[in-house]
Amino acid sequence: MPPTKSSSRPATPTTGSGVVTTPAWAEQAMTARLILADGTVIEGIGLGATGHATGELCFNTAITGYQEILTDPSYAGQIITFTFPHIGNVGANDEDIETFNLAATSGVRGCVLKADVTNPSNYRAARHLDAWLKARNIIGIVGVDTRALTSLIRERGMPNAVIAHNAKAKFDINDLTRQAAKWPGLEGMDLAKEVSCTQRYDWDETLWNWGTGFGRQQNPRHHVVAMDFGAKRNILRCLAQQGCKVTVVPGNTTGEEILALEPDGVFLSNGPGDPAATGEYAVPEIRKLIDSGKPVFGICLGHQMLALALGGTTVKMHQGHHGANHPVKDHTTDKVEITSMNHGFAVDGKSLPDGVVETHISLFDGSNCGIQLEGKPVFSVQHHPEASPGPQDSHYLFARFADYIARSKT
Repeated sequence: MPPTKSSSRPATPTTGSGVVTTPAWAEQAMTARLILADGTVIEGIGLGATGHATGELCFNTAITGYQEILTDPSYAGQIITFTFPHIGNVGANDEDIETFNLAATSGVRGCVLKADVTNPSNYRAARHLDAWLKARNIIGIVGVDTRALTSLIRERGMPNAVIAHNAKAKFDINDLTRQAAKWPGLEGMDLAKEVSCTQRYDWDETLWNWGTGFGRQQNPRHHVVAMDFGAKRNILRCLAQQGCKVTVVPGNTTGEEILALEPDGVFLSNGPGDPAATGEYAVPEIRKLIDSGKPVFGICLGHQMLALALGGTTVKMHQGHHGANHPVKDHTTDKVEITSMNHGFAVDGKSLPDGVVETHISLFDGSNCGIQLEGKPVFSVQHHPEASPGPQDSHYLFARFADYIARSKT
C-alpha cells in the first residue's frame, strides 16, 4: 500500500554521506537541512529564523515546557531534538521564558521537530511558535523522524551538527558538513561567559499563582547573592519565594566582591558548557565562599563547579540527561523524586574526597546528582528543582537552603 499523506513528512536519518530522500507525496519544499559531522544529511521543512548554526545535537524527552527549554541558558551551544512530536501546540507567551533578558537569545542553536506546528490552542498563547522562533533568532526543522535520530544519539553519543534554513532550499552541503566536522565541541568550552549577566541586579519576583500571576517578595528575611552562570528565572523566583532578597552578580565576580555585599548565603546557578573550563576562574572564588562559612547552594553547572572546588572531577557524558521524567533518589530522605534535567557533563561520584557526601543519585544510570560538605551548610544538586515536573518534588531543596541560612544567622 502506498504511503498516505501526512503532515509530519518524517525523514529518517542515514549514516555516513547518505542523503535522505524526500517522499514524492510531500507537498512543501524541503527548506531546511540537519547535517551531522559524519556527513549524514537530513531534509526537512524550515521553521523560525533563516541561516545556519553549529552546535552539539542532543535530545530532550519532556512532553511539556518547550518554551522554557528553548530559553534555558544551559542549552547554549546545543541543537535540541524534541522526542515528543507535538511541539508548538500551545503557542508561546512572554511569561514562560527562562532568560533574564526577554529580548536576548538564550544561546540554543536550533530545534528539531517531527510534526508540523499547529495553530496554538491555549488561552495564554500570545504568538505562534514560528513567529516566536524568528523573533529569538532560533532555527527550526520540521518533518524529521525524531525517534530514529534519538536512537542514533543514544548509540553514538551527541554529535556535532549544523542546522540550516533557506527559503529557496539552496545549501552548500559540502561546506556545511565541513563546518560541522570542524566545530570543536563542548569539551573545554566556557559558554557561561556568553549567557551570564554583565552587571549586578536585584530580583524580587516570586512564583506564579493561578489567577494572580507572579508575586513580589516585599518582606525578605535573608539576603542571597546568586552567581549567574546562565541562571534560570524560576530558580530566582524560588529563592525569593523562600523569603530571600536576591542579588544576582556576573559569574566572574570575585569572592571578595561577593562577601562585600554581606550575603546570608550564596547560590551557584546553572549554566552551559564544560564546568572545568568555567571553573578555571570560578572555582578559586567558590573556594573562598566555602571558606567564609556562608551557606552555599548550587544547581546544575553550579553543582559541578562546587564539586570541583571541593576536590572532585567532572566527566563528559555519552548522551547526557535532558528531560522532565528523571527519577532521582535523595539518600538524606530516602525518597525518590521525579526531576527535570539538562546536562551533558556530570560529577564523577568516585572522585569525591573524604568529607564530601554523595546525597543524590540518578536511578536511570547511577550517576551523581547531589553532594553535601560534611558538617557544613554547603550542598548542591545536578537536577533542576525549580522546574517542577513532579510537580514540586524537589522544592524542598530551596527550603533546606533557607533553613541553613536561618540557622547560620543564629
